[in-house]
Amino acid sequence: MGLEQLSIEFLLNAQYFRELYEIVQQSASYLMISETSHKSLDRHPAEIAIFGLWLILYGTLLFHWFDGWLNKSISIEHEYFSHGMLGLPFASYLCWSQRNRWLQLPDEPNPTRQLLGLSLLVLGISFYLSNLTDLINLSLPTLLTGFCIWFKGLPGLRLQGFPLLLVFLATPNEIPYLLAPYTLPLQSFIAGMAGFILVQLGMDVRVDQIYLFVNDRIVEVAPYCAGLKMLFTSFYVGLLLLYWTGQTSRKAIACFYCGIVVISVAANVIRNTLLTFFHGTGQDSAFHWLHDGWGGDVYSTAMLGLIALLLRGIETWMEVALENESEEIELENGI
Repeated sequence: MGLEQLSIEFLLNAQYFRELYEIVQQSASYLMISETSHKSLDRHPAEIAIFGLWLILYGTLLFHWFDGWLNKSISIEHEYFSHGMLGLPFASYLCWSQRNRWLQLPDEPNPTRQLLGLSLLVLGISFYLSNLTDLINLSLPTLLTGFCIWFKGLPGLRLQGFPLLLVFLATPNEIPYLLAPYTLPLQSFIAGMAGFILVQLGMDVRVDQIYLFVNDRIVEVAPYCAGLKMLFTSFYVGLLLLYWTGQTSRKAIACFYCGIVVISVAANVIRNTLLTFFHGTGQDSAFHWLHDGWGGDVYSTAMLGLIALLLRGIETWMEVALENESEEIELENGI
């Protein structure tokens, strides 16, 4: 018994020291990687200095955007880009996670690359110094693109392409204002569908283009109420989901974005039906809760949840279709 006990204790101690050795090895590897990363950063003082200057220049602007999106104190057109609250932090995370790959890119001088980068930098600075709000906003992605090309050329632009795309699509501009006149057919369709649903529920509703008349009250299906903002947000979140899941099938992407359009239109028909019902029946508190209160946030969250479920359903359908196709091929080969 004494010999067996000693053997067991020896094996346990050996296992303990083996695990301890592995932990020490992993810690040493992590420290070496961290030290290498810090040394690499120390060798690039220009990038660090420019990044600090960029924070000084755009810190206030970014704070203005986020404060306006959160408190809804920004203009209606700029509120269309509130999806930047998701996209801008994610873009920053991607840039930080790719820092080692960025530092490994060559810094060889290239006149063409530097000329293109310098042109974008000058253009971005001129945008920033202008008195036009949209140009000041657009100076952000312009300068970031110029920095990428100036320091690392097209390889750097390809590396940071998706984060730059997220920044550009989250930059407030006047595109929603320019698209508003072309949403009239969608507004009329939503008004007609909302009126049809309310008539089926027994309400006296009259529809005139984009206006609904209920009990001597008028509800207008404005471009904002037609779901243009949520359509922007849905496309943006869909882009994030596609990147996150690594989905590259053109068929799946086409089905996904078609589904987003259908969900967006259907959800806005339901929303405008409820708004018309609340306003027409004098339930003003419920109307304001859904129109400009936290009920709208619940509606938006539910809609984005449906979009995530849609992508998951499409992926499952594609997997099942691929498995069935593989089985058919195997059966044909077997025959």
